Amino acid sequence: MKQWFLFFVFAILRMYCFSQNDSVLVHIVLISKTEKEFIQNVQGIVEIENKLIVRKTDQKGCFEFKAKVGDVIEFKFSHSQFNSLRETRSIAAKYRGERIEFVFQMEYIRRKEFGDIIVSAPGLPNVVYESKKRHVSDFEILPNGDLLLLTYPKRLSKGSELLLFNEINVLRSFKLPGIAEYMVHDYRGNPYVICKDADYGISIGKDTITITGLESDYFRENISPIIDTNRNQIYFSTFNPDYPAFDYFLFNQADTSYKRLIAIEDEFMMELYRSEYKWVDVRTKLWAKNKELQTGIDAEVWVGANYFTQSVFYKELYAPMFQRNDSLFVFDYYKDKLYTFYANGEKLDSIGIYHHYNPKSTGWKKNLIQDNATGQIYALFERAGYSYLGRVNTKTGAINKQIKLKHRYVDEIKVYDNFVYYIYREFESIQKKTLYKERLPYAYPKEDAMDNVGFGSKKNYLPKVD
Repeated sequence: MKQWFLFFVFAILRMYCFSQNDSVLVHIVLISKTEKEFIQNVQGIVEIENKLIVRKTDQKGCFEFKAKVGDVIEFKFSHSQFNSLRETRSIAAKYRGERIEFVFQMEYIRRKEFGDIIVSAPGLPNVVYESKKRHVSDFEILPNGDLLLLTYPKRLSKGSELLLFNEINVLRSFKLPGIAEYMVHDYRGNPYVICKDADYGISIGKDTITITGLESDYFRENISPIIDTNRNQIYFSTFNPDYPAFDYFLFNQADTSYKRLIAIEDEFMMELYRSEYKWVDVRTKLWAKNKELQTGIDAEVWVGANYFTQSVFYKELYAPMFQRNDSLFVFDYYKDKLYTFYANGEKLDSIGIYHHYNPKSTGWKKNLIQDNATGQIYALFERAGYSYLGRVNTKTGAINKQIKLKHRYVDEIKVYDNFVYYIYREFESIQKKTLYKERLPYAYPKEDAMDNVGFGSKKNYLPKVD
């Protein structure tokens, strides 16, 4: 018996020692490719088996972490003065219990000048597109920086036309067959035009613009819920304009698993929403009960969706999600919180936000706008007809400064590459609706790994369908 006990203890100690030797200390060094100098303050994101490690290099361009033999490690390095870098390394068995060093080289960001560059001062509006014959009704900024304009001669319901514009020349045009209303984009930046009787996907070729008709409610049900993607992960919401609660989910395409990131609910609105059932007539209650038996959805929800949503007291939820690099930001205005998640859905942090308080005095418009080139997020305010943009600090939740736009009563505000674009027509003038832009007093660099085309703006939620 004693021999068996000693053998068991020896086996446990051997396994422990083996597991200890299985670990490897990984030493990372970042140097510049040209000068061969150490790079300080490089942000490194290390992914090992869906686990993320975030580090910054010290004065010698180094940082360390532990891994195991056989691990496949994905690295992503970013720095304001260098091009982003992605690398993959694996830990061989010969390094068991030892130290391994990986040296990576980063290239400086190259800047090219093409002819004369006109630099405008912040706050001075420049005309982007103006026509004596056509109004600009709406526009989308494409991933390559070109503009897709929705224009019309006198009425949007007649003679609407799409123009592809590079801020110098009109490259292509296409006359729409239906009655156009507005434009949206999906999570990949692909544009769509929403018409009264149909929705159309827009394809831009070398020489032409073509449209493809979509099935009824296809965009609303299959494309609009998707917020963004990251590698093999898809982020989507269950948002319904007729219900005061929804969830954000992560779908992993590799193993087809779902993960709920966060639940959004306006508790006060939900209480009013469900209590509407108490005040309707008996006939409506019987109808709602029949619906509950048929679908399994509470009778209170059926009454709330069909009656309370038609009252002046009901407000659609607004709690947008944005992606920047490998971080997700969710603005839960009903809990006064800004939540930050890693790309894999792991919760990182939460901070208080209060810029939505006192909307009558501040002019808060329930509209956050993301610069899809730099990833910065701006809150829109309006006071006395003037629009103000305030950059949201995602580390503190504060808005330290609001930038006032030059013109009053502007429409369709968008931000791209530190410029704000909008449509404006001078009051009591014969000028057509014109597209302007103003340079913001910021110089944030473009992010190489940005896919920030998520649904931040209110307008990207499609309207309710009767």
